[in-house]
Amino acid sequence: MFRTVARFLTLPLLAMLLAAAPAQADKYDKTIRLFQDAGESADFFKRSYAYAVFPTIGKAGIGIGGAHGEGRVYVGGKPTGKAKMTQLSIGWQLGAQGYSLIVFLKDRRAFEDFTSGSFEFGAQASAVAITAGAQASAGTSGGTASAGTDKRDTSTEGDYYKGMAPFVIIKGGLMYEATIGGAKFSYRPYRR
Repeated sequence: MFRTVARFLTLPLLAMLLAAAPAQADKYDKTIRLFQDAGESADFFKRSYAYAVFPTIGKAGIGIGGAHGEGRVYVGGKPTGKAKMTQLSIGWQLGAQGYSLIVFLKDRRAFEDFTSGSFEFGAQASAVAITAGAQASAGTSGGTASAGTDKRDTSTEGDYYKGMAPFVIIKGGLMYEATIGGAKFSYRPYRR
């Protein structure tokens, strides 16, 4: 009886596991396409040595907050490893938010800094926000963003700061904050 049940469940379970692998890849491809279609951030794909993509980062806080997300690092359009982002922040903040993040790495030195094991953006660093129907201003490099209702109307401006250029696309939620705290990134290369 146990063997019959095990055989009966093995095939559907195996099918679900195999189907999950392409779905995992799709969220990265979809996020990359969003940034490729969003104004000036598209140009960074051509002029960057590498980039790190985080399809979803969740952020929440009431006085003390945090954010976490998992991503992939690409060199020449090919994935080279996994990355994690964590952030702890202290200050006036209230709410929860989900967003996608991409960090463009200008050259090999920036790539090596980012993938050194435990890279941290300082408290003064921020990203250019790409949001439909809104305007934002953020970044240590003085970057600004303005967006329309679809990708044709979206424009962004930004540049590298210390070899890196982060951009975010807000997915949902509402967060009021004036916080201090840096985002930490860890990297683990794929085994070959």
